[in-house]
Amino acid sequence: METRTTSRRTFLSLSMGVPLGAALAACGSDGPTRPGTAASTGGGGGGSSATYWYLSTQPQEGVRTRTMERFNKANPNGTIEGTTFQNDAFKTKIKTAIGAGQAPTLIWGWGGGTLRSYVQAGQVDDLTPFFEQNQQLKDRLFPSSFGAATIDGKIYAMPCETMQPIVLYYDKRAFEKIGAQPPQTWGDIMDLVPKFNAKGIAPFSLGGQSRWTNMMWLEFLFDRIAGPEVFQAVFDGEKDAWSHPAALDALGKMQELIKANGFVKGFSSITADSNADQALLYTGKAAMMLHGGWTYGSMKTDGGDFVSGGNLGYMNFPPVDGGKGDPGNTVGNPGQYMSISSKATPEQKEIAKKFFSTELVSDESVKDWVGTGAVPIVKGADSAFAGSPDAEFLNFVYGIAVNAKSFAQSWDQALSPTAAEVLLDNISKLFQLSISPQQFTSNMNAVIGK
Repeated sequence: METRTTSRRTFLSLSMGVPLGAALAACGSDGPTRPGTAASTGGGGGGSSATYWYLSTQPQEGVRTRTMERFNKANPNGTIEGTTFQNDAFKTKIKTAIGAGQAPTLIWGWGGGTLRSYVQAGQVDDLTPFFEQNQQLKDRLFPSSFGAATIDGKIYAMPCETMQPIVLYYDKRAFEKIGAQPPQTWGDIMDLVPKFNAKGIAPFSLGGQSRWTNMMWLEFLFDRIAGPEVFQAVFDGEKDAWSHPAALDALGKMQELIKANGFVKGFSSITADSNADQALLYTGKAAMMLHGGWTYGSMKTDGGDFVSGGNLGYMNFPPVDGGKGDPGNTVGNPGQYMSISSKATPEQKEIAKKFFSTELVSDESVKDWVGTGAVPIVKGADSAFAGSPDAEFLNFVYGIAVNAKSFAQSWDQALSPTAAEVLLDNISKLFQLSISPQQFTSNMNAVIGK
């Protein structure tokens, strides 16, 4: 790995335990909404126009579109043209466009390793001078949100939108049917599996075809067994870091759950982009689901009275018996990020910067995000929770972020695109039981530092 002036510890494991206004970390996968069908919206003013690609899943898409439309209305001579994509299609499209020098003006993403690859290729602008000139804007955002936006001490992306920890959701109705309580330990999870299966309810829903959904399980198991240090060693490029005994333990436990039929039948053919995994939970076909905080809004929108009727439960991932990890730790996305393409015209870059400093993190935008059941990365956003029908969930997410000693960025975002693709491919094989934990670690050790 290349040396970094920014602390790797700060980048991967964002220290929490802070009062309002201090460092807050979030998690990330807009998480899901991860994007594909292109649809364009935006300004038709007579002046210059910047371009912006973003994810299409609702309700997040609606917030992004409305934010852009408010900006365009206020700036008819310098508008933004938006195009939406589904999550997985977005990842492919944006990399191809950037590589061909045809990137949109605003490059949306999750920061981390992918952003680093853009920086190394000279494809995005250094925004450090912009933030030096707009200190008030920088101070409006949680300091820890800048970790995944910072490469070698320089800021290359504008933190935005929401913090998204990964949450263990459960259907209260399913637990009532078997007369059990939500799991308090990993042992409880394994004990619940045969009880749910006996009632014809899948213990866990999983959109396994998307691969990054499987990854969430390993992120938590690694952390709960040994804390953030194991993956930290991988990130730091330490030789054979994946062979740590705790890693093998976590991988073994993962396959034990799979072999015990812990997941819905056919999970490897279910996609997260379609929200089919969420539907299995809110229709009562699955009892639990480990997924991003962003799925709360989707389930509220698509799940009938599942959320409004009080049937949805949520909790942080439980501890592993004998594990050394802090059960208050979390993983996910500390925010989402927007960079400015170095290939954009001077006029387009000015439009982008004006968008950053005005509507992107405006009070109206904050209220809009809260309305989806999400927690914005803006300081004091919790003041907007009062009166919200989602106040309980919003405070739950806010509490996780504030109290977590470690809020680790999603592995596939923290690693380089090359290493991330190998990771996701091997996680898929691990879940399909086509490779052993030992084969997984051997394959992953080969790409450490790449």
